[in-house]
Formats: sequence, structure tokens, C-alpha cells
Amino acid sequence: MIICSTYQISKMYGANPVFDKISLEIHDGDRVGLVGRNGSGKTTLFKLLAGSEPADEGEVHVRKGARVGYLAQIPVDAAELSVREVLRQPFVDVLETEKQMSEVAEKMAGPEASDTDQLNRLLEKYDKLQQAFERNGGYEMESEIQKVINGLGIDEGFLDRPFKSLSGGEQTKVGLAAALLEDPDLLLLDEPTNHLDLGAIEWLENFLRSYKGAVMLVSHDRYFLDRTVTRVFDLEDGELSFYQGDYTAFTKEKEERLLAEFQQYQEQQKKIKKMKEAIKRLREWANQANPPNAGLHRRASSMEKALERMEKMDRPILERRKIELDLEAGKRSGRDVAVFEEVTKSFGDRKLFDGVDLLVRFQERTAVIGENGTGKSTLIRMLLGELEPDGGSCALGSSVKPGYLSQAGLEGYDDDTVLEAFRDQVVITEGQARLVLARFLFYGAHVFRKVRDLSGGEQMRLRLAQLMYQNVNFLVLDEPTNHLDIESREVLEEALQDFNGTILAVSHDRYFLNKLFAPIYWLENQCLTRYEGNYDEAKEKRDELHGL
Repeated sequence: MIICSTYQISKMYGANPVFDKISLEIHDGDRVGLVGRNGSGKTTLFKLLAGSEPADEGEVHVRKGARVGYLAQIPVDAAELSVREVLRQPFVDVLETEKQMSEVAEKMAGPEASDTDQLNRLLEKYDKLQQAFERNGGYEMESEIQKVINGLGIDEGFLDRPFKSLSGGEQTKVGLAAALLEDPDLLLLDEPTNHLDLGAIEWLENFLRSYKGAVMLVSHDRYFLDRTVTRVFDLEDGELSFYQGDYTAFTKEKEERLLAEFQQYQEQQKKIKKMKEAIKRLREWANQANPPNAGLHRRASSMEKALERMEKMDRPILERRKIELDLEAGKRSGRDVAVFEEVTKSFGDRKLFDGVDLLVRFQERTAVIGENGTGKSTLIRMLLGELEPDGGSCALGSSVKPGYLSQAGLEGYDDDTVLEAFRDQVVITEGQARLVLARFLFYGAHVFRKVRDLSGGEQMRLRLAQLMYQNVNFLVLDEPTNHLDIESREVLEEALQDFNGTILAVSHDRYFLNKLFAPIYWLENQCLTRYEGNYDEAKEKRDELHGL
């Protein structure tokens, strides 16, 4: 049964069309992944489905009585609420019933209860309220909230803090929890894995697979898409295409469709060329006759009209413009690139790790993974000399020149333009800089945009452009795929595969980890354990070790 559908919807921002005449259907139990490049209109489409924005043309239909929940729809007054109150908002009806039960209970304990008839009426009312409270899940409310808090890894210490005091990432995580607790018929999730660690992502996957309603999600996490969706909607050039299966099946079928369309286009072009040649010959023959042959002219005109009526295929785009990333290692380093021995580190009373060892050798691609807050970024900062260990030693090897791609790499550049921020790190002329930035999809006037106005994906592209010109032989990457769309992630993966230096990365992107990295160091319970193999192999060995 259809929960939500659109008919011929179009949307423009100013004079720029986002998409044109899109029609779709979402059915009960659907698990849909909405994919497309950054800026293709995925979030705009979500806003139209959620009813938070109107379509310029066409219609959006939601089944009568069906509820649509949208991750981005944090209540308007949420800023004035505590985190606990935000998480309880999905249970507003239950809370109102609970309030009424309390009021009736007070009356039953008061002077009104001395009248037997009045007491009976109060008891009857309380019984009805209690039945409604139970029917709507009132007795399970707190356990449901606790289940989601634990699953997503929301700090219990946040619950009584004002929602507005949280960071953007923390607010997003609480917003996701509220959206899941809303339990709508259609759940719209825009980048739900942002700011989640591996444990929380896996919990969310299991939650969504067993969710009784329909789910539609936007994500650049290919592993997550493969484990959660059974249909894919591809938004490209303002048009929507539909595929059955998970993300891997979608990529295969899309490539097959593109090749078939290109073959059809080539066949049509051959046919058009032959028709044009025939029209030209017929006219030449007609004009050579004496007198000119009217019949041949009519045949040429008839064929020309048929050519005009033919529905011409657009040339399929087999290769779209991507970032051009070429990472070349500088002078080779020694055999041991990074060495931690018996390293201990605490902040106040909180101990992050106790006597950990880590060894990264020349040309290894090593990853460190673990839950948020376990100290992965602290390890990197100690390695780069930004922090000192409390005990033990950590050092870079001989002739090691690190290049650090951090999440906060553009701090201090907010008021600079893209061009200024790039040239601050790379000493080349303005003309050369603009050519380089164009390779990272910063064209024309885009290079004069302020860094503070860039999206997360644009900031990461700028950081990669800076990194490409630093002549390093040891790449230290902290969540490098964050905010990048899938095509840019693939370009980054290819560049890292071709890099002949050494790489140490912190990441939650399991697809990225599986494709590039081995060994894996798993940081948990103040210990750092080395597992040979990629992420899937490391997880299997870890689960065996812990009896999971």
C-alpha cells in the first residue's frame, strides 16, 4: 500500500531548477536509499515529502492518517528545552494523558472524593485514562527512550543540559534519536550516520532493518546502504531513476543501463546520419533532373519531417566531472614510520589508554578505529607532537614528513576566500592556484567564496587540494571521507591506492576501511589491539576474542 507519492513535482531556487517533473511512490515496508551528488537536490526532495517546503509544480500525496518523520525537523522550541524534554516530545500524547491521570489522582485524594458518586466518576475517568496510557505505550516510554540513548551512544550526562548548549553534531544525534522515537509511518533520514561511531551505526542498521514502517534515507556510506536498503532512487540532472536491490546492485545496474543507452544513442546517430545523407541525395537527384523531379523533392521533404519528429536521445554522460586528486609521496622514509611504546594518557581522572603499543611501517596502510571518545584523535595529536604522553614514548621515524588531514584543518580561515586559504598553504601564483582549485570543482567565482560559507564537503575538497601540494611521505587522515559524496570518496580511494608512501587513518567508513586498510588497530577499554586484515576480518577476529 502506498504511504507517500509525488506526481510531476518541480522545484526551483531562484532561476536554477533543482528537479523537474519527478514522480515516485513509497510503499509500506520500503527501505529506500536516495543517492546523488552533493547539490543534486536530495535534501530539497526530503523537505517536499515532509511538507516543510512546497513544490513549485505538481503534487505530493501522503496517505490519510499516515505520519511522516524527518530527521531535520527538530521542534522549533527545542532550543528552550532540555535534551530529556526533546527526547520525550514524540510522546506528547502520552505525557498529556499522564498529566491528566495525575490531576485525577489528586482529586481522588482530596475533599471531592468524600462524595461516593463523585469518587466513582473519578475512578471511572482514571481507569479510562490509564487504559489510554497503556494502549499508547506509556509504560514503555522510558525504556524506549533508554534503548535509543544506549544504541546511539548519547551521553547520559547530556540529558539535563539545555538542547541549545550542545554542539551541532550532538544536536544532530539527539535529533536522530527523537526521529526514531517518533515511530512514524515513513521515516526520512538525511545523513543519519554523521557523528555516529561504528557501534552506533551498526545498532542503527539493525534498528532500521526491523523497523515496521517505511524508511527513506540519504547517505554517502556505501556499507550502510548495502545493509539497510532494498531499493535505490538515483537523483541526477534533475531526474529520478529507480533501481531494485542494495547499493552494490544499483551501481552494477546503473553502469549496464548507461552502456545500453550509449549503444542506443550511437545506433540512433548512425540512423540520423543515413537519413540526412539520403535527404541530401534525393534533393541532388531531383535538381539534376530536367525538369526538376517534384516526386523526389516530396520524398526528401517527407523524410525530413520524419527526422524532425524523431525523439532524439541525449548523449549519455559516461564520465562526469570529478575532483582530480593525485597524491605523490616525497623522499622515502625509514622502515619504522610511527612507533608507540607503552603509551599512557589521561585527562584529569579519565584515563584514555594505559600502556598501548602501535607500529606503522613504511608503505603500510594502517587504520585506528573505536567508539567516539576513546582517544583516537588524541593518539594522532601525540604522534604529531601536539600533545605529550603521560607515560611511554611515541615518535616518528627517520626522514618522515607527515601530512595531516584533520577535521579542524580550516580553523582560523573563516574570513578568507577559498583562493586565499589555499595559497596560504601552497606558494604558487594566483593563476596556477585557480587552475588547481578547478581540479577540485572550485570554478570561476567559487574561488572567492568565504571559507565559512562552504559546506562540509567543499571544505574537505579544499583540504585535499592543500594536502596534494605538501610533498609528504606519511599521510595522517582523521575521518577523511566525512561530508564527501560517493564519487569524491571513490576518487580519494583511488589516489590513496596509488600513493607510494605510508598512511595512518582514523575512520568510521567501513567500505573505505575494507578497500584500503590492513592492519586494523581497535581502541577500546583503554587498550589498543592490532588485528591483521581489513575491517571485516578484524571485526570477525575481535568478536571471536570477546565471545560475541
